[in-house]
Amino acid sequence: MKRLIRYLLIALALLAALTPVYWMITISLKREVDQFATPPRWFSFSPTLEHYADAFLARSFGQYLLNSGLVAAASTLCALVIGTLAAYALARFRLPYRLDRKLALWILSTRMFPAIVTAVPLFLIMRDLSLLNTQLSLIIVYTAFNLPFVVWMMRGFFAELPRDLEEAALVDGDSRLGAFWRVVLPLVTPGLVATAVFCLIVSWNEFLFALVLTQTDAAMTLPVGIAGRVTQYEIKLGVMSAAGVVAMMPILIFALSVQKYLVRGLSLGGVKG
Repeated sequence: MKRLIRYLLIALALLAALTPVYWMITISLKREVDQFATPPRWFSFSPTLEHYADAFLARSFGQYLLNSGLVAAASTLCALVIGTLAAYALARFRLPYRLDRKLALWILSTRMFPAIVTAVPLFLIMRDLSLLNTQLSLIIVYTAFNLPFVVWMMRGFFAELPRDLEEAALVDGDSRLGAFWRVVLPLVTPGLVATAVFCLIVSWNEFLFALVLTQTDAAMTLPVGIAGRVTQYEIKLGVMSAAGVVAMMPILIFALSVQKYLVRGLSLGGVKG
């Protein structure tokens, strides 16, 4: 009975999580007359691809998709490179007056600020630097936004590794950077992948800064482009759903492709042997 109840609860949770996704997919395949049918047509409708053609051929959603991919990938890569080096330094080196621990807390505390409080200052900074309506502005902002999370995550992974591994490499004549590259990084690859997935999701789905810093098709990302289909005259539900289906596919494929590393990364350091 306990197992039956457990499976029933899991089934209900899956139903609650997947029903909106299924509804979005069906809306993207329905004609407008079927979208507003009463009662709702969950299964009995004639599918069409006109909304996908409207979104990615007649409109600029293809450009928005490329912008989102470039900005998310570049910002994630920059945050991982800078944040991993900073996390390694905080985990391995001791600073006077315990500054290494204080710095780690200060870095993490920046994530406690609401993002909206930095929107206006960032807009003014990017305006003075002539970076408004550019992909570079979003890459800089997303990198800064993801850095505290990367440092916090990777510092925990590095702290779980014994120092003896690096010391053995140093004794064999390797440099500190060489030991970090050839010994430490391969051991924390699962944690690095897990951190990259979360950073990529945050950058891919981010809406506020993309709305504030970009207004042109050349730099606008997919979340802002989808929201732009809601106007005072009409709401393009089919086009928005089609763009939403395409938007979730890259992250889903990436997460599934690195699933084994993701699970290992989330559990890395949870058990000490």
